[in-house]
Amino acid sequence: MEKDAGEPEPSRQRNGLVCALYGEFTDVLNDRDRYSVSLSDSALTIQRISSSPGRTKVVFNMTDCVGCRAYRGPDGADVGAYFTAYFYPFKRRWMSAGVARQRVEQCFRVALVQDPLVNLQEAERWARSIRDGSVRQAPRRDGGVYTALRRPCRVLILVNPHSGRGQALQLFTGHVQGMLTEAAVPYTLVITEHQNHAREVVKKADLSQWDALVIMSGDGLLFEVINGLMEREDWREAIQTPLGILPGGSGNALAASVHHYSQSPPAWNEELLLSCGFILCKGLVGSLDLVSIHLASRRRLFSFLSLAWGFVADVDIESEKYRHVGAIRFLMGTLVRLASLKIYQGRLAYLPVGEVAEPPKGGVVAARPSSTPRHPSLGSSLPCQLIPSNSPNQNSRHKQSSTNSNHNIITKSSSNAFHTKRPESQSEPVDALLPGLDQPVPESWTVVKEEDFVLVLAIYQSHLAEDLWTAPGAMADDGMIHLLYVTAGISRPALLRLFLAMEKGAHFACGCPHLVYEKVKALRLEPISPQGVITVDGETVEYGPVQAQIHPGLARLICG
Repeated sequence: MEKDAGEPEPSRQRNGLVCALYGEFTDVLNDRDRYSVSLSDSALTIQRISSSPGRTKVVFNMTDCVGCRAYRGPDGADVGAYFTAYFYPFKRRWMSAGVARQRVEQCFRVALVQDPLVNLQEAERWARSIRDGSVRQAPRRDGGVYTALRRPCRVLILVNPHSGRGQALQLFTGHVQGMLTEAAVPYTLVITEHQNHAREVVKKADLSQWDALVIMSGDGLLFEVINGLMEREDWREAIQTPLGILPGGSGNALAASVHHYSQSPPAWNEELLLSCGFILCKGLVGSLDLVSIHLASRRRLFSFLSLAWGFVADVDIESEKYRHVGAIRFLMGTLVRLASLKIYQGRLAYLPVGEVAEPPKGGVVAARPSSTPRHPSLGSSLPCQLIPSNSPNQNSRHKQSSTNSNHNIITKSSSNAFHTKRPESQSEPVDALLPGLDQPVPESWTVVKEEDFVLVLAIYQSHLAEDLWTAPGAMADDGMIHLLYVTAGISRPALLRLFLAMEKGAHFACGCPHLVYEKVKALRLEPISPQGVITVDGETVEYGPVQAQIHPGLARLICG
C-alpha cells in the first residue's frame, strides 16, 4: 500500500520549491522499486527511495512536457491505477554532436488503498495537475506576445502523401500521431488527392469546427491553404485561424524557421519533425506576416515565405527531378546551375523600412519626397512575354494520388483571382504602398542602378530550406521583407561559398561585394530577360513584372 501526503499545505516545500503535489509510488514493472514524486510549478522531480546512500534523482522541466494521462491497468484484478507523463527534453544525440528533443515517458502505479476507484481518482488528480503545469510553463520567445490554443483543441491536419520523398503520411503515423495522443489533441486527418485540394477544402470548410489548421507537407501545401483562406468571403476571420506546420517535404522552410524561432539548436529530418510536433502540442500562437503579391495578369497572391527570381528560383524548380533524395536536392541543383551560371536582366525598386509613404490619392500612392532618383522606365511598360496563369507547369508539385483514399473531401476548384485594383467595399487587404503596375514607383522608393542580376530573393522567414539560414535576423512577425540580391560579376566559387556559408547563416560575413541586403516594406521587380522563372513560396507563377507589399500580423502561426 502506498503512502500519500494528501492535499499539500501552502507551506509544504521540498528542495526549496513549493510543491503542488507530493506522493510516493511504485514502478509499473516492479513493486519493490519505490519513488518519491513531487510536482512544482516548474518541474516534476523523481527520486528513487532506497536505503543505500546517493539516491538517484531526475528532474523534468515542465516546459518539456506535452501531456499526462491516467488509466486502469489491463488486469481487472489489479486494484492499482497508473499515470504516465510525456516529456521531450533536449538530450545528446547518439551518433553526433549537439542535442535534440527526445521522447521520455515516466509511468507510476498508484495503490493507496484497495479501492480501485479511489486509486484512479488519485492518478487522475496527478495527470490533471501535470497537464495544467505543462500549459502554464509553455516555452516563450523573449519579447514575443502569444496566445494559447484552447484545451482540448480541435485540429484539422492536411497531409500531402506525395510531398518530398513521398513519406509524409508514414512520418505522420510514425512520429506525430503518438505525440498528439499524448497531448490529448483530437484531430481530423485529410489526405490531399490532387493539386489545389487543400485550397478547395479550406475555402469551403466550416472553420468554426477547428481551432487550428495544420499542414504536413512541404511549403507548397501551406501556400494553397493561405490563398484558399484569403479567397473566402469571411477571409478576415478565416485567416485568423491558427496555422501549424509539420515538415513533410524536401524544403521545409517554414518548419525550419519555426524551429529556429523557438531558440532550439539546429535540427534536420526526423529531429525537425519531432521539434515541430512538440511545438504543435504546446499550442502557443503568435502573429504571422503575409505578403500581397501582384502579377502582371492582375492576379493577386498571398505569400508567407518568399518571392524569387534568377538563380534561386531556377534551382528550386530544376531540382524537382531530385526530390527523391530529400533536402540535398537543393545542393545538387545548385551545383548543376553553377555549371551554367546565367545573368538575368531586369529592374528592381523597393521601399526601405525607414521610409514612410503617404496613403494613396486618386489611385496613386503619394509619397514623401526623396533624394533617390526614380528610374525613368521603371513601371512605365510591361516588356516581358507573359505565361498564362493556367500554364500546366504552375503549382505542379502536387502529384496525382490514387483514387482509393479513405478521405473524400471534394469541392469544385475555383479559378477566381484577386486583382490589383479592388473595390474597398470588399474589405480585402489594401496595398496602400503599391501603385498600379502600369504606374511609376513613388519618389520615396529606392531604384537599384544595376540591371544585371544573378538572383533576387525577397524572404520573410529566417530559412529558405532546412539547411539554408538565409535571413538570420528575420522573425515571423517582424513586419519586414528581407531583400537579398546578387549582382552580375560574381564568380562561381564565390557564389558557391555564399550558399555553403548560408547553412550557418554566415553568408553576410563573407564580405562579398556582389551581395546586397535590404529591409523593405514593398518592392517591384521587372524582368527584362525574355525567359526566366519567378517563384512565390517555391511555386512557379507567371513570368513578368511583379510587385509586393508586407502585411504585418495578417495571419496567425503556431510557434514556440
